[in-house]
Amino acid sequence: MTDERNATDATDTPDGAAALRERIVRHEWDQFQRTNNEGGRAACQGNWPVFHQMRLSQFLTWGVPLLDSYAHDLDEADRIGRNLVTEKYGRMMASTAPDEYARGIEPYIPHLDADRIAHQERVIATQVAWARAFRDRYPKLGEAMRVLTTGEDTHEATSFETYLRGELGTYSDATFALYERMVADLESEGRNLTEETIRNTVELGGFADLDEAEAAQAA
Repeated sequence: MTDERNATDATDTPDGAAALRERIVRHEWDQFQRTNNEGGRAACQGNWPVFHQMRLSQFLTWGVPLLDSYAHDLDEADRIGRNLVTEKYGRMMASTAPDEYARGIEPYIPHLDADRIAHQERVIATQVAWARAFRDRYPKLGEAMRVLTTGEDTHEATSFETYLRGELGTYSDATFALYERMVADLESEGRNLTEETIRNTVELGGFADLDEAEAAQAA
């Protein structure tokens, strides 16, 4: 049995999956540190604890095959000189700064074909609906979220929808297919990915559950 097979098997344990999630968050952080922002370095680029909490909250909802695929995306990006975090923020500018995006970003990032975009938009619509339902159920926690839709974007504020569109656009076809399947499975089970992600966030922050976190916001 090859070393590669052994390494893959190791992620099938809870400890292995946890280590893989931590490696992905650290890899994203490293790419984030190499992301240049208009106006200089952003304050959030120096806040590892919050970055770790927010990104780990998302990856705790992912299974090992999806984690493995995205970890490979990050490794491949390094190999060919891409920065997926930089690209994610660049893709968001299609909404928040469209002229700058068309002139200085779109020509230099991978093109997404019409079929991929259509599949992404179906996923995004599902997730925006989940986010809206979460905000209705937990309004105080919802107030701390990004604005919801691309129509609410400004040059200074990026919505949940636009952020998600930017992130999904950086995934390889293999990773996106696994992500799309996860969303479809959650939908068929009547689950809400936003709720599960934010539950992870508040539990990592020391709350027992979403109800306790909501009550603390309301106090």
